[in-house]
Formats: sequence, structure tokens, C-alpha cells
Amino acid sequence: MGEDSPREKGISPLMIVKILRAECCGNALCAEAAPAVFALDSKNKSTVLDPDAVTPEKLQEIAEACPCQAIVIEDDEGTTVFP
Repeated sequence: MGEDSPREKGISPLMIVKILRAECCGNALCAEAAPAVFALDSKNKSTVLDPDAVTPEKLQEIAEACPCQAIVIEDDEGTTVFP
């Protein structure tokens, strides 16, 4: 067997991304890092546009960098991957 598949590493290729709106501080780091995935709405809260526009690894990197800890990532079975 060659390279590990994403599932073998514990990262599902299908990710569910949620924004904890009460926690979101509107920093926009997520939207800057992945504008195809995140955007700020009229209340300066992040919204999810297309979670499949970047790799699961990139999604987790962005979630970890969120200064508000407002990004939650779940796998395709609903298990929390981050935080």
C-alpha cells in the first residue's frame, strides 16, 4: 500500500463545517484564507459557502487558526473532528 488515504489518517474527505455564530468575532481570517469556503455576512459573522472547495487538511488548519474558535468541523458521520 502506498500513501495513506484521507480516511486512513482519520480525516474524512466529506466534511461538515459549522460556524458558532455566538463565538464568531468577525475577524475574517477564515474568509481571507479560503474565500471560496467562508464569507462574512451583513452582521460580520462568518458563513460557510462551500466546504468542499479546499482539502480537509486546509479546513482544519483554518479552524485551528480562528482567533474566536468559532469553526467546528465534523466528519460525514457527524463526529466532531475539530475542536
